[in-house]
Amino acid sequence: MEFLHRATPGEGAIALLPGAWNPPTRAHVAMLRAALEWASEAVLVLPRSLPHKEFDGAEFTRRAEWIRRIAEAHGLSAAISDGGLFIEMARECYTATGASQVFLVCGRDAAERIVAWDYGTAGSFHSQLDEYQMLVAPRAGAFVSPENLAAGIHTLSLSDTWHDVSSTEVRQRIQAGAAWADLVPAEIAADVAAAY
Repeated sequence: MEFLHRATPGEGAIALLPGAWNPPTRAHVAMLRAALEWASEAVLVLPRSLPHKEFDGAEFTRRAEWIRRIAEAHGLSAAISDGGLFIEMARECYTATGASQVFLVCGRDAAERIVAWDYGTAGSFHSQLDEYQMLVAPRAGAFVSPENLAAGIHTLSLSDTWHDVSSTEVRQRIQAGAAWADLVPAEIAADVAAAY
């Protein structure tokens, strides 16, 4: 894990919010701010490769710059990971930081994909929760954890204001010529406009 910016380096609990950042939104910042109730450091993470989608839209270096600028402006950290799976990012984080605990932050929709993902071996996702725990933000509804995973998956407290804000919504509004700038952090708005 390569840190682009660290707000509060230490060996306490660290929350990672991985994303494609196409583009980052104010909802992402709100999720990481909420994660600070669980961790002493919150990190926007850009994987070098994505397990479930291709990079399209803004180029990788631009996305890395966006998360660095957001981190600096909001008291957060930003990093690039080599791996794209939660377990890979958690392990990279432990190695790079010596963290006492790693939380992976995501929305309800991502949590459903992650829990249902075919990891090749029955029960392998359950064993991953021995290495990290999840903080799941509601998005168009709350995530209902399977009972056998409930000890490792927690609900992130997030205002209803952010439930429908997404990178997809930002891109769609830009393409439609609708108002969108209030959905992204102010420090990247001008560059987002240039990228899309």
